[in-house]
Amino acid sequence: MARNDLIGGALWEEYSQEVQRRMDNPFNMGEITENEVGSDRLIIADFGAESCGDAVRLYWQIDPKTDVIKKSKFKSFGCGTAIASSDMMAELCMEKTVDDALKITNIDVEKALRDEDEIPAVPGQKMHCSVMAYDVIKKAASLYKNVDMDSFETEYIVCECARVSQDTLREVIKLNKLTTVEEITDYTKAGGFCKSCIKPGGHEAKDLYLVDMLAEIKEELNAEERTRKIIEAKGDGTFNSMSLVQKIKSVESILEQYIRPTLKADGGNVELIDIQPVDDVFEVLIKYQGECISCSMNTTTTLAGIEDMLKFKLKAQIKVIVT
Repeated sequence: MARNDLIGGALWEEYSQEVQRRMDNPFNMGEITENEVGSDRLIIADFGAESCGDAVRLYWQIDPKTDVIKKSKFKSFGCGTAIASSDMMAELCMEKTVDDALKITNIDVEKALRDEDEIPAVPGQKMHCSVMAYDVIKKAASLYKNVDMDSFETEYIVCECARVSQDTLREVIKLNKLTTVEEITDYTKAGGFCKSCIKPGGHEAKDLYLVDMLAEIKEELNAEERTRKIIEAKGDGTFNSMSLVQKIKSVESILEQYIRPTLKADGGNVELIDIQPVDDVFEVLIKYQGECISCSMNTTTTLAGIEDMLKFKLKAQIKVIVT
């Protein structure tokens, strides 16, 4: 098996354990012959990726009464990543109808090879191997249905040379936080060949260019970051969602505006000591100052007035405690 895509231990670690297993021991590699299928139908589809020189042959044994793929095998000519991707692709096809198999995308193949949901299975520059696995499914389905392969195209292909779709590019750019065309090319091969998809002025006009996608996604990510910061800073606007610092500032603001003027007029004052959540209630700890210390109403009328004002203004369950 070719391993020209593995250079040293550091790069090896960028491949998931699942990819490494399938590189060494692909579960679904092999052929299906006419003698094996009986009354079922045998489909043999070839697809080659001109961008990297890899190729894959897909074998399907299909029940013509139900269109179910009973057995799926492959042969791959190329790097270890192409073998692992083709092996997973063949496995995902089994026991599905041809129409359901057509719903399998290159992103599905790559994600199925992950060990952990949030960690890519292969280095970004090898993503194009799963694109080839996706394309050979469409080729096999077109042969079975006797239609043109292009009729199954549901995604907009941005880079024709590397056969990379808009959805794949968006996924890779966002997942890896890419900021330059060079990084996109390194991760997906898009823009690495005829370069028409990079920006206007190439030999073939495009409706969408990589520079457009970068600018659009950058603005989306910036907007998401701004929204995240606003949410972190303000929560959902309720007292419950505020940080402790925000709660203290809110209570202090109400005390300063509505409570302290009256107390100071009689020679007193109130100090906010702490705010403590206890079950579903926020305990606001205060300390009286000046004439309020000896006032007979500091634990009755005055205390109730402070508590009622805080509850009314903050729309929260609050209990004021004198320390």
